[in-house]
Formats: sequence, C-alpha cells, structure tokens
Amino acid sequence: MRQTRILGVGMYLPEREVTNQELEAIKELETSDEWIRQRTGILSRRFVSEGESGTDLAVHASREAIDNAGLSPDDIDFVIYATLSPDYFFPGNGCFLQDRLFADRTIGAMDVRNQCSGFIYSLAMADSLIKSGQYERILIVGSEIHSTALNFTFSGRDLSVLFGDGAGAVVVGPAPNGHPGILASALHSEGKYAKELWTEYPASAHHPRISHESLDQGRHYPQMNGRMVFKHAITRMVEVSHQVLAEAGKAVAEVDLLLPHQANMRINQMVASQLGIPEEKVVNTIAWTGNTTAATIPICMHEALKQGKLKENDLVLLTAFGAGFTWAASLLHW
Repeated sequence: MRQTRILGVGMYLPEREVTNQELEAIKELETSDEWIRQRTGILSRRFVSEGESGTDLAVHASREAIDNAGLSPDDIDFVIYATLSPDYFFPGNGCFLQDRLFADRTIGAMDVRNQCSGFIYSLAMADSLIKSGQYERILIVGSEIHSTALNFTFSGRDLSVLFGDGAGAVVVGPAPNGHPGILASALHSEGKYAKELWTEYPASAHHPRISHESLDQGRHYPQMNGRMVFKHAITRMVEVSHQVLAEAGKAVAEVDLLLPHQANMRINQMVASQLGIPEEKVVNTIAWTGNTTAATIPICMHEALKQGKLKENDLVLLTAFGAGFTWAASLLHW
C-alpha cells in the first residue's frame, strides 16, 4: 500500500491585528493584558475586516499550499474543508472554495465539523483516500472566523480573549517509494461533554432556530466550562499522542517536533512536559494568532518551516483537543 505525504503548506492571517491592549480598552470586557497573558500566553490575534469571509482566508492559504507543493490547482482532485465557522448555515464552505479555485472542474468538496480537532480528522481521511487510490492530491484547509461571534462583555471574557481568525492549508499526495509518510492517526470523541464547550443558537434542534429571547440571553455566543476543558485537553492530548506512537512503534525520544493545537499556552506546556518532549522541540504560534481552531496546526507547520525547525524526514507529532469533546493525533515523517 502506498503512503501519504504532505507536499506543501500555506497559511493566511487577516491584516487587522488586535492586541491585548486593544481588548483592555473595551470597558465592558473588564480585562487586561496581564490577565490574558498569564492565563493564555496570547499577546495578539488577527480579526477579519468587514466583508472578509472564511472562504477568502482559505483561498489565500490554499494558493500558497498548492504553490509550495510545486503544483497548480489543476493537480488537485479533492477538497476537505475543516471549520466550525462556515460562511453560511448551508451549503458548506468546501463548495465556495471549489468555485473560487477550481471553477472549471467539478471536483468533490466536503466539510469537516470537528472543531479544534478538524485538521487531524481531515488529514486522517485524506490519508485513507490516497492510500486507497481513489484520489491523488487532496487539498486540506482549516479556516476560521471567530471575531464576528464573540461576546465582548465580562460574561464572555474567558472565550473572547482566546480566539483569532485565520487559515492554514496543506496539499497531501502519494509519498515517494520508501518514504514512510503518515505513520498513524487516532481519532476520538466523547459526546457526553458536548455542552461543556458549544454554541447553542442558532440551531435546527430549536423551534424557531433562534429567538429574541435567546438573543437577549446571549445564548448565540460560545459557552465554555474552562476548567473542565483545560483538564480534559491535557489528559486526552497526552493519551492520544502515546497511542499513535505505540501504533507506529516509535518512542517519544524519537519525536523531532511536536505541533500541538493552539488553544492555550499553558495546555501546550503541560502536554509537552507530560510527554517528556523538551521546549525546543515544540512549535507554538498562539502568542500572535490566538486560537484559530481547525487552522492552528497547519499554521504551526508553516511557522516551523519558516523557522527552519521542520526538516526532511523529521518525525512529527500532531495532537489536538476541542469541542465535542473530540481529540486526535497523527504521527508522520516529513
């Protein structure tokens, strides 16, 4: 069976930078730069401008990934688009991206809704599709716009300081003969905790999908049980990392680089510590991107390449945890 390899990486962040000091100036938010930095490690994040969509961000990141793979859009035969913030309730963003990049070709496009774990879920799916021979080169995109759905008052503070907007993309395809490619992936969920991190409205489970009462109560804003999410994220990211290492027959000491989901710097530090991976082998971008959910890991890949930390044949561990609860990990040779 042939192996799958990441061929190219791209990313895009909106131009508007929002610093902690700018959030500090919002009186209703009752926060400070020190409070945000100590709890999250975030210094700034990017927000979209009026009229800028998640698909717009995805187009930029996708074009860079395709170009860095030495390919053209004509070489892509399937699209997987991971997001928790689609431009519209339906159809999915994958179709809008298909129109923007591949308008003359009716290639398949699907959306993945696994929130912060969405990129790894998408990578595992693409790996299977390529190994099966169904597709040759797949574009995976994680793109998010959080800024238009945040509650910038004290009641929404814990979440509103965390998130940013951005996109990351990779192209995956068959690895050369003898290249190990993607070694193992593991995907998990535990739906009994779904309401510990969720957005309740608008929803087809409610009749009507949204109401004046739900809006007045702020139930259309994301809600999070922060302490529970923090605890579960560390436990599950460590567990699933050990799982993929065991499945691949690799030891933690063999890992050259850890690219964790960027939700909170303290989470990542504790995950790395519990795994026994030293700081110099970890790439974090949260300080200047915030949490961009499905986009965080490809953005980390892009940064690792830019810094020269990610090199040919490195053993790379990806791990993530998010709403659902969902969590996942992949282990691959670069």
